[in-house]
This record gives sequence, structure tokens and C-alpha cells, in this order.
Amino acid sequence: MLMKASSQSLTEQLAGRFAGRIRDRLLAPGARLPSVRQCAEQHGVSPSTVVAAYDQLLAQGLVEARKNRGFFVRDAGAGREEVEPRAAAAGPDPSSWSAAHWMVARRGPAPVNATALIRGMFHKVSDKPQPGMGVFPSDWLESTFMPAAVRKVTSTRALHAFSLQYGEPLGDGGLRRALAHKLADLGVPASPDQIITSVGATHALDIVSRTLLRPGDPVMVEEPGWAVEFARLNAMGMRLLPVPRRADGPDLEVMAKYCAVHRPKLYVSVSVFHNPTSYCLTPGSAHRILQLANEHDFHIVEDDTYSHIAPAHASRLSTLDGLQRTIYVGGFAKILAPNWRIGFLAAPARLVEQLLDTKLLGTLTTPALLEKALALCIEQGQLRRHCERIRTRLDVARGRSVKLALNAGCRFAAEPAGLFGWVDTGVDTDALSQRMLDEGYLLAPGALFHAERKPSTLMRINFATTQDAAFWRKYAEMVKRM
Repeated sequence: MLMKASSQSLTEQLAGRFAGRIRDRLLAPGARLPSVRQCAEQHGVSPSTVVAAYDQLLAQGLVEARKNRGFFVRDAGAGREEVEPRAAAAGPDPSSWSAAHWMVARRGPAPVNATALIRGMFHKVSDKPQPGMGVFPSDWLESTFMPAAVRKVTSTRALHAFSLQYGEPLGDGGLRRALAHKLADLGVPASPDQIITSVGATHALDIVSRTLLRPGDPVMVEEPGWAVEFARLNAMGMRLLPVPRRADGPDLEVMAKYCAVHRPKLYVSVSVFHNPTSYCLTPGSAHRILQLANEHDFHIVEDDTYSHIAPAHASRLSTLDGLQRTIYVGGFAKILAPNWRIGFLAAPARLVEQLLDTKLLGTLTTPALLEKALALCIEQGQLRRHCERIRTRLDVARGRSVKLALNAGCRFAAEPAGLFGWVDTGVDTDALSQRMLDEGYLLAPGALFHAERKPSTLMRINFATTQDAAFWRKYAEMVKRM
């Protein structure tokens, strides 16, 4: 709340609040600030105070005023030259497609809103449960087996055995053997020599992109999807081809047209518990995707980040394909310990050396200590039992969260499943997220999950962190005011 008794004026306090959020990327470039009237009502100040605060933000170069539209967070990357998509040499006439089917993102500044939610994870908003977070609450992840595993591998003798020299380039051999067994249970045929460890799943995705792609290459991505992946590929100079994600999988008609017109080099997919919708790929869609990959000669990166909470029988492209055109990516941040930063990829044997070269150029090797500790957790069955407990707890939490959301007036745009719910609020969730931030809640508005920022009434909720009825009461109150 703004304090009238503060040494700072109300104008300075209000300007400082917005400036801090802009610098921390809690308000992303391109985001619209509340109207003067809305801001005055929300903070209990006069319109002239808001105008003066916005003038300060203008003077600091943090926002820009757009005639008849309002104030927007300034995009420091704006004005950079953009490269228009290449004209297709052959294939269907793109002008005949509907607007929803033709959304090729131009090369230019990375979607700067992508890191807003991530920065929110490091700049603690409040002690309240955060609906927009992408991980389980820390108390869900607490265990005794992880510290025990770390103690075992950090004995003096063990440390001397592997810490005083570079580790194995592919990653710890024990962990790769354990991962090969784990993948076999999912039907993914990968030998330890086809597995490369990484500093988290995001690093594994980066290794693949830097190995297989060159600036200007077209890449198919699912939309809605994880904006960090959009931003990362865009920053590398790739041309994004957003494919609408449906309940059974990607829009195959759009994919086929992209293949005919643009000859994409890569397709990035979350087959199981897709983020943010929690959709799961069907076998029929999976087979058609693999047919397209073979017909048009592109690789598929399958990000199976949520495998630990998913049924083993779920359809995976890597299982059906046998790691021929697919590259499987996994990690443990979601289920075990976000800060351990252990990820991996499993690739066709013919690509392993190229992928390994990219890893070595970026990190040389990955730290063996935590990799060895994780191998122990897997081999002794502790990770499996931990995952079972999390799944049981999540099922209960999801049921409660769904009831609270429906009672608060939300509508689920996708069948509730997995960790995330994709809900329709009926209001602009960018504006809603600003209002809820003042109440100590970080939301994940729908605009975050699109390759090109656009207003949305959707938002992603974390079922594990939306158990608090107080949040839903405040949410309903804010929606009613909008």
C-alpha cells in the first residue's frame, strides 16, 4: 500500500513501484499500464498523482505514451531491423490461409515478456502461494533421501575419486545407465552412449538447437507454448512457425502447410502434459507427425519435462519413432530439486558426437557430484516412490483447485490434468496480473504463452499452489472490478 506518512510523496512511491516491477521484468516490455482512472481507484490516489507518476516513468525512459491508447512499458529492443519471412518457392498460397493459420513470427527481438515469470521466481513477490509458478511448492519436494545421497557421494574418498579431474564428457556413466533403464520403462530405446547430461532440460534444448539449426532456419513450435523456448529460438535468429495445439496434438493441417511452404528444420513438442494446457498427444496424431517428419526431413525435439507425474503408457513420439528422427529431452527440476539443474537428452546415435561437441564448447562437462547423487536416488527406487507420493498429492490438490476456480467464475479451456490448469477468466489477464501483483500474487497471463504478444483472457494456474481460498476470493473481487 502507498503510505501518506512516508518520506516519499505518493507520486514518488507509485512511480517507484512501477519502476521496480519494470526493471525486475514483473511488468514485461509491451505491457499496458492501468489507465489513469483505474490506477487512481486501485491505489486510492488522485488522477493527478497517477499522471505525475507516469510522467516520471516517461522521463526515466521506462514507459512510452501511445496516443489514444495509454501508457506501455518501453521495449528497449524495439526498432531493431526485422527480416520478413522468405517467400515460398512452391506450395499452397499462404494468402488463402486463415489468420489463425498464418502466424509466422518475424526474426527480430526475442519475446521479452518470456522472462517475466522466471524473474518473478527470483524476486519474491510475497509469502503467499503463487498461482503462476511452474514448480511444486518447496514443502512438496522436501525429502530425506536427497541429502543422504549427497552425503554419500561427498565423502572424502569419493570426492578425491572424481572431483580433482574433469568428468566424463557425456556425463556421469552411472547416471546415464540409470537413465537408460528409466527410458526403457517408457519404451524409449536409448543406450547409455546415446544419453548426454546437461545443466537442466533448458540447456539440453539449447544444445539441440545450436547443433541442428542455423540463423534463419524455420522451426515449428506449439502455441500456446512455453515463451522461454520462443524467446530462446528467436534470440538465435530462428523463424518461428507457431502450430495451434489442440487436445489430441498439434493442428496437423497447419503443420502440413508449413512443411510444404517453409521446409522447417525442427519441431519442438511437449507431448505429455503440454504446458500450459496439460493436453496429451494421441497415438493417431503421433503417427501423422512422424510421417510428416519423414516426408519433409525434419527432426523432432520431444520435451518430456512432466514425465514424472504422467502415466507411463502416455503416447510419446520418441517411443513410436525409436529415436530415429526424435531427440528426447528430460529433467528433474519439476519433481526433485529445481536448483540441482540436472537434465539430459537421448538422441539418435548418428547425432551424438555433434551434440556432444556443442555441449563441450558450452560447458566442457557437467558437475558429477549431483549427477552421482541422482543416480543413487534412481537406482535405490527413492525417486520412483517420491514421484508416486507427489502424483497422489497432486490428484487431491487438483480436485480442490478445480472446485475453487469454478466457484470463482473461471471456465476451464482444457480438461484439468497434470500440474497446470488452462483457465478462461473472461477479462484481460495482463491487466488482471497487475492488479493481483499488488495483492501479492504472481499470475501467468495467457500472453506469456504466445509467440507474439497479444491480449488474452486465459491464464495458467498451478494446481499445487492454488489451494488457498483467500486467493480465489481476491481473484473474484478483482475480476468483478474490471
